[in-house]
Amino acid sequence: MIPDLRIEDYDYSLSDDRIAKYPLPERDSSKLLLYSDGKCSESTFRNLPSFLPSDSLMVFNDTKVVPARLFFRRTTGALIELFCLKPIAPAEYSLVFSSKACCLWKCVIGNARKWKGDILAFEDGGNEELRTTINLRARLVSRDEGPTGNVEFSWDGGIPFSRVLELCGQVPIPPYLNRETEAIDVERYQTLYAHTDGSVAAPTAGLHFTDRVLKELSDKGIDCRTVCLHVGAGTFLPVKSSKVSEHTMHKEPFVVTRDFIEDLRRPHGQLVAVGTTSVRTLESLYYVGVHCIEEGEPADVDQWAPYERDYPYTTDEALDAITAWMDRNGRDSVSVETRIIIVPGFRFRIVDKIVTNFHQPQSTLLLLVSAFVGGDWKTIYDYALGHGFRFLSYGDSSLLSRRNA
Repeated sequence: MIPDLRIEDYDYSLSDDRIAKYPLPERDSSKLLLYSDGKCSESTFRNLPSFLPSDSLMVFNDTKVVPARLFFRRTTGALIELFCLKPIAPAEYSLVFSSKACCLWKCVIGNARKWKGDILAFEDGGNEELRTTINLRARLVSRDEGPTGNVEFSWDGGIPFSRVLELCGQVPIPPYLNRETEAIDVERYQTLYAHTDGSVAAPTAGLHFTDRVLKELSDKGIDCRTVCLHVGAGTFLPVKSSKVSEHTMHKEPFVVTRDFIEDLRRPHGQLVAVGTTSVRTLESLYYVGVHCIEEGEPADVDQWAPYERDYPYTTDEALDAITAWMDRNGRDSVSVETRIIIVPGFRFRIVDKIVTNFHQPQSTLLLLVSAFVGGDWKTIYDYALGHGFRFLSYGDSSLLSRRNA
């Protein structure tokens, strides 16, 4: 049954001065809130390994933020911002980033009313090299009802689109920072282990990890593995409906390998997910496996699939069904999209602990936290507000243990 929840019940007062506008000088010097069995305490993030059992399996999201904000200028002088949301042609991220002449993207169009559909020239700020060697252009292919549309990019020089973005794009920092992108964001709005291009927002729980912390995890015998879910701009969208059941979740693509699923099947202690994106990926796997059992192949995960009926299958049966599909089709990975929404009433099947930051009021991420801690989110957020914790993407972190409602 789809939960009957009111978003106003997941609200708290977050003043602007509690939002971390910049990262701390050292990633692992952030504060760490510890929550278990209804009680909170605190430490420093660099001490995280000491709070995890040595037989834990820790899962990171290795997606990489791309500089997806591009600015173009009409011949009239109007400035148009194009924010790349999702590749259309080629649709696969690996192919679109390797394209060497043109590609098509779904974009958020800033100052859209000023763009009449003419071909735009990249706003190069007087950089002669960018103008003559790349000559980046944008053409409006179709316009949606809202602020989005399909935009074709074309350029010279035979370089891949990933390099075009590196040279011409800006890192899309969250809108609630209320500032322009700065040089520090190029390095710090990216995890140290980021690997696969595709996100327009960072999996921010991972921003706290340093080589020192990662080495200590390894030295303690904690097994660290990665998945890849590309974070979309929808992660910043508030729930605008008064009833959560009326909110539409955005789709996000993810990929997991056969080796990773086999790691999940091996005996291990607690599974620790780094960030809500890792949680969504891991918990979506069960429903991918269910579709493999019932329909013979994987499929995208619907928003309300976890709540529509009871499922008789164990987690191991669902995971085994995915690897069996890989065997039949000669595949070493599975790639789908998930719309899963995790709210109170959700049954967690894989994740035991979460490393996560502090999220916006009335957000789907706060709903996820509430579901994980058995509805006890106010205890955590009251503690954080009362003990000087910094909030949102560049803010402090927490280690939450799952609690049944």
